[in-house]
Parts: sequence; C-alpha cells; structure tokens
Amino acid sequence: MQLLKDRIRKDGKVKEGNVLKVDSFLNHQMDVKLFREIGKEFKKRFEGEEINKILTIEASGIGIACIAAEVFDVPVVFAKKNQTKNIAGDVYTTKVESFTHGRVYDIIVAKEFLGKGDKVLLIDDFMANGKALEGLAQLVEDSGAELVGAGIVIEKGFQRGGDILRKRTHLESLAIIESMDEKTGEIVFRDDE
Repeated sequence: MQLLKDRIRKDGKVKEGNVLKVDSFLNHQMDVKLFREIGKEFKKRFEGEEINKILTIEASGIGIACIAAEVFDVPVVFAKKNQTKNIAGDVYTTKVESFTHGRVYDIIVAKEFLGKGDKVLLIDDFMANGKALEGLAQLVEDSGAELVGAGIVIEKGFQRGGDILRKRTHLESLAIIESMDEKTGEIVFRDDE
C-alpha cells in the first residue's frame, strides 16, 4: 500500500533495537483518514471471505480495527490485557509476549463475544515476532470460532512472526519492512526495487 509506505518514510522514526516509531499517525496520534484507506485495503485483500467479527488486542490495534470494522460492517472485539470487574465470569485467556514492551500479558476475551459461528479477521498495527497474533489466533481456536485471516498494517519482515502466521492463516500485511537503519533512518520495504 503505497500511501502507507510513503507515510512511514515521511513520519516514521527508526530507533535503536529495531524499533519503528509511527506514533505521530498510527498508534498514539491517529490519522483517521489514513485508517479509512487501510480499512478499504483490508476489505479488498479479504474480498470474498465471509467475516462477521474483527478481533484485535488493546490498545494500539483498536483504532485501526474500529475503522476497518466500519468498512466491513461488522463488530470489533478486543482482547483485554487485564481482567476487570466488567469482565467477570466465563472468559478465554492466553499468554502473549510483547516485543515492544518486553513483557508477558494474559489476554482475555469474554466468552459471550466470541464463539462457534463467528468468522474472525484479526487486525493489528504491528507484527514483529507475531506473539500477539498467535495469542489472538489461540483465543479464536479455543472459542470454536473460525480464523479467516489476519490483517497487519506494518510487518517487520526481518523478524519471524509473519513466516509463522502465514503457516496458520491467510495473512495480509500492508507494508513489510525488510530492513531499517537507525543511523540513516532508511527504511527498505520488501517490494522496493
């Protein structure tokens, strides 16, 4: 998706440790017009698939998932990282390791929002090692719902998450980064010439 790649090159900042900061438009301050184009692109890439629910993980995937859900005309469910009084009772839970935060979370979805008959598309902003998506896929499997696919805005192609997830489901990443250089700020995408 050229619009997204151009925006990453313009406003993304490469930091030490293979970290790409895109918080000015993707996961802190959100460019809703860009999100709408992202939602339309996911709709195109999953054309013909029966999807009746989008699942994401809090927090930075929620905005993108909501705009995509508007395009798909389906509800969004997001896995919470903490059990609250509002999520009492029967839940699906699994553990997820965050590359960005360097810690392990329990993620939780109430059983009333995910189950047999649901055809689920996973949506998230980033994928590095793919642990968050693996956790979401596990929740879908545990619920008896069907995993239709996963849509990722930015994939770090030099890490193994995409390879692992592609063996499990239909994965569409809108921008796959092959390499980043923190000294020069250069970002190379998989399909660059």
